[in-house]
Amino acid sequence: MIVKSLEQMEKIVSNNNRLSWIGWDVIELIPSKTAMFENNGVYKNNTWSIQKTYKSDRNGWNIPDKYKVNE
Repeated sequence: MIVKSLEQMEKIVSNNNRLSWIGWDVIELIPSKTAMFENNGVYKNNTWSIQKTYKSDRNGWNIPDKYKVNE
């Protein structure tokens, strides 16, 4: 799913505790017991997680459909 507007992306991030912002990038943290062995594993809030980054480009953010918000 492509999200084209900042307002829509802010709504999606605010409605999902797995998502957060780092600058203009949206970060997804998925808890995982094996994350410590992964290249994209991070330790945050006393939990190991897999971190996925969704960068913005001129089309917006390309994020998974599971985060779709009904308008």
